[in-house]
Amino acid sequence: MSKLNLDFEVVEKARKCAQNIALDTQEFINKHTTVAVERTVLRLLGIDGVDEFNVPLPNIVVEKIKNSQNSEGLGMGVSYYIGNAMINTNLTPQEIAVKVSKGELDLCSLKEHDIFEVKVKIYEIAKESVAKIKENRNKRESYLSQYGDKSGPYLYVIVATGNIYEDIVQAKAAAKQGADIIAVIRTTGQSLLDYVPYGATTEGFGGTYATGENFRLMRSALDEVGEELGRYIRLCNYCSGLCMPEIAALGANERLDVMLNDALYGILFRDINMKRTMIDQYFSRIINGFAGVIINTGEDNYLTTSDAVEEAHTVLASQFINEQFALIAGLPEEQMGLGHAFEISPDVENGFLYELSQAQMAREIFPKAPLKYMPPTKFMTGDIFKGQVQDALFNMVTIMTNQKLHLLGMLTEAIHTPFISDRAISIENAKYIFSTMKDFGEEIEFKKDGIMCKRVDEVLNKACSLLSEIEKEGLFKTLEQGKFAGIKRPIDGGKGLDGVVMKEANYFNPFIELMLGGGF
Repeated sequence: MSKLNLDFEVVEKARKCAQNIALDTQEFINKHTTVAVERTVLRLLGIDGVDEFNVPLPNIVVEKIKNSQNSEGLGMGVSYYIGNAMINTNLTPQEIAVKVSKGELDLCSLKEHDIFEVKVKIYEIAKESVAKIKENRNKRESYLSQYGDKSGPYLYVIVATGNIYEDIVQAKAAAKQGADIIAVIRTTGQSLLDYVPYGATTEGFGGTYATGENFRLMRSALDEVGEELGRYIRLCNYCSGLCMPEIAALGANERLDVMLNDALYGILFRDINMKRTMIDQYFSRIINGFAGVIINTGEDNYLTTSDAVEEAHTVLASQFINEQFALIAGLPEEQMGLGHAFEISPDVENGFLYELSQAQMAREIFPKAPLKYMPPTKFMTGDIFKGQVQDALFNMVTIMTNQKLHLLGMLTEAIHTPFISDRAISIENAKYIFSTMKDFGEEIEFKKDGIMCKRVDEVLNKACSLLSEIEKEGLFKTLEQGKFAGIKRPIDGGKGLDGVVMKEANYFNPFIELMLGGGF
């Protein structure tokens, strides 16, 4: 039963429009690959490391194939070239990559073997890689079985020092204070790098580089403190930007639990080409789905650039679209941390009612999703006393509407990167409210013709109308017109378009087949 008296016929109409939008876009996705997708395949085949100039080996191999005059290029997929080279040389993928980087092997000039024979060779290694990811998923489940999992909202906090070793100190402290999820913020601008840095890093601005080694170090640290506390501490990072699927693969290999992974965020907020992003998000979500990773979508960002009252319907429309793209990639609803935020100006009369209705609407429309709820940031002024009140109201909405991934607000938002003590205060605030109001949401009903019900009816119908327009025009044209967050992006503009490649008839990617649907 809907507390908000939602019209579920409109909900289903909106969902059907979103499904058609996603399926239409998927026709384009299925015909193309990207340099990032192919680098991800190489990483999943076991290729890692850098050359003497710190260029990652997956980048070197992909560029050699892409620019070769002796082949059909990346349209065949790197799996074919690596498998063919393995038959010719009897070397491992890593050994092949090293020889390619040194100029000792040209993958595109080798004797060509039958594609069936090549596939048999590649699938042997691909199955081992997929089994490792499955093992990581089982290890997470084992921890959760041993310690139990939290029934209420996960307390989600951020570390962002730029130094992975300092991040570990802060992450352990936050876990001991009560945090359930540690998000390691990625250094400013990493989403625009068309490669993944290598190794442990100690310098970053506004965050820490996302690398395989940094993932490993933080995962190990959180397992250590989790065993001390008798709780499983989840690790979050960001697989977005130009290396979206690569970072998803690195995260799956190192047992990350949560990943920022939005279908539209990179297009809107990082000016990454829409074609590139849509292809990359598909493979990244297949990997996250198989690895049991909860994805976080970025609709909350719309409200930091647009008015949270006027543009609330765009958040809902985007949630519907993200849901459908995730389902196509085999990612279940239980792993969809669809995003929204508490970002209405404190000056708006009855703003709390609007916030509460928006959050309750998201919960009712997406009942299985572990919704990601973001704190007030846009209207935090540096007044720590008012900020604490704003965060308390945000915490109240979370517990009243059963949000799941609760990113803690900080009373010092807009002043500095939080101190360990700031996090402690925020965690105590949330724990107090979540305890004292634990069952409050089950005890209240909403006036059927009141402010809240009228508000969600308006938002839902506007979202449905927007989705209907997008269904007619197509997602790419909609993004060109700036209907999300008021940001226009040209279809052939932005970063990364030169990394989009049309697939040849014999293209194959073993990991899509092995991972999609969760079985192998």
